[in-house]
Amino acid sequence: MGKSIESLEEFYQHKLTSATEGVRKDNDQFNIFNIEENIITGTTSPSYIRRNFYKIMLFKGKNVFHYSDKSIPIEGDTLLFFDPKTPYTYDSLEPDSKGWFCVFKQEFFQTSLRINLNELPLFSKENHPVFKVNSEESEEIEAIFKKISKTADKDYVYKYELIKSYVSELIYLAMQLHPSEEVSGQSDSSSRITAIFNELLDRQFPIDSKTQRFELRSPKLIADQLSIHVNSLNRAIKNTTGLTTTDHIFEKLTAEAKALLKHTDWNIAEISYALGFEDQAHFNHFFKKHTHINPSAFRQV
Repeated sequence: MGKSIESLEEFYQHKLTSATEGVRKDNDQFNIFNIEENIITGTTSPSYIRRNFYKIMLFKGKNVFHYSDKSIPIEGDTLLFFDPKTPYTYDSLEPDSKGWFCVFKQEFFQTSLRINLNELPLFSKENHPVFKVNSEESEEIEAIFKKISKTADKDYVYKYELIKSYVSELIYLAMQLHPSEEVSGQSDSSSRITAIFNELLDRQFPIDSKTQRFELRSPKLIADQLSIHVNSLNRAIKNTTGLTTTDHIFEKLTAEAKALLKHTDWNIAEISYALGFEDQAHFNHFFKKHTHINPSAFRQV
């Protein structure tokens, strides 16, 4: 199966103009970047993938950010929050994109911040914390980012304690703002959920190793990956394709079973395991129900 989580180290490698440029080595739990100076333009974020870190961003420009099942177009100055629970991506960065962002892990705050990041509405998967800010608010936020950057460059024993206070200031400032209400329409949302669903399903195939397993084999498991309710997933798939989520999963599962039976020398128990069945009897029942022939007979055809 393809990767579902991007680490902070992988982010540095794929997104910076140099794999080490701007990365401060004295703390592996926090970093701050100027978008214009450090980030490669013309690239997108990996499609709907979770990260193992938090991000706070002041973005100056035009783009569309995709949180789970929502697509949020932004223009001008915008403050955005990203958390490890919610997969997200965004469209290509334009050459004139500007702004700041900091990235940090939960551990960075564990010893000093009195609130739990996971309990904040800014980092809740039920919300999409995107804040359109006016010029005065943008200047105030940018000043905080600049203070963080200046402090991070200092050789000061307590600098990260000071940085934590600045990041806390960003968080509390945002909690006074009202999130942007500009979200794509329901029809676009259904199409996007369907596209993400297909991507997650396709990413698991082909199965080319006996140790590889088809894991996301139920609507609930896929919905959990997208951080949406399974009913929302099922409704979007049905509205967009006319088929149920289970129909699509079973169709893919049947096609892969046929390919493994015809093009490998694996025994049926091994194929059953790779396709995620509890035992060979369950696989035999599934295959015969959907093809009207048992696996052994199909292999001989």
